[in-house]
Amino acid sequence: MRRILVLVCMLSMVVACKQNKKESQVVEKSTPETIENEWISLMGADQWRGYNQDSLPGNWVIKDDIIECFGTAGDVGGDIISTEQYDNFEFSLEWKISKGGNSGIFYHVVEDTIYHSPYQTGPEYQILDDEGFPDPLEDWQTAGSNYAMHPTNSNKVLKPVGEWNSTRVIFNKGKVEHWLNGEKVVEFDKFSDDWKAKRNSGKWNDYPDYGNVENGYLGLQDHGAGVWFRNVKVRRL
Repeated sequence: MRRILVLVCMLSMVVACKQNKKESQVVEKSTPETIENEWISLMGADQWRGYNQDSLPGNWVIKDDIIECFGTAGDVGGDIISTEQYDNFEFSLEWKISKGGNSGIFYHVVEDTIYHSPYQTGPEYQILDDEGFPDPLEDWQTAGSNYAMHPTNSNKVLKPVGEWNSTRVIFNKGKVEHWLNGEKVVEFDKFSDDWKAKRNSGKWNDYPDYGNVENGYLGLQDHGAGVWFRNVKVRRL
């Protein structure tokens, strides 16, 4: 009888331990700290500042869930950057631009007073009114392109001026993707021979620090045109 009671107690203890372990696993799975790759909204005025500046410049305003650029800074000197730096990331936003307008999205921007603009160091996802732009365009200048490096493919669908376009930029251990309105339009490997050949020719001959780092600020460009952004968010990869 005593042996039976001992066995019953031991079995009860084993069942209780398994149940406690199962419950702890369930709790651990639902704990917020264990959720990876959460999206972070970048729609706050305190999350952006002027390049080489301490605050948001007057040619930009963030209100009513919109980041607006007035396009009053000219070709250089009016861009903004994120307050945090990112290495591997996915950057998502929506944008629309004024007729004939030009702008861009930067990443891995190096901030230093030896540079006047993010484009001197950071790769650029081009934003443009392809149809209304007044000057002839190279294929690597059009919307969605990796500016002065990689043109978009045949999947590209650009919405007309006045309508919102959706964009994603992904950088993950050198693998880069540009998305436009739900379609992948550019894909390349930053560590490939092809990238290096493009990097060491053409426009970037005059910018020796372009694309040299794998960590830096995100940036939005004032290129003399009105441009609007919404639903701006990022997640680390």
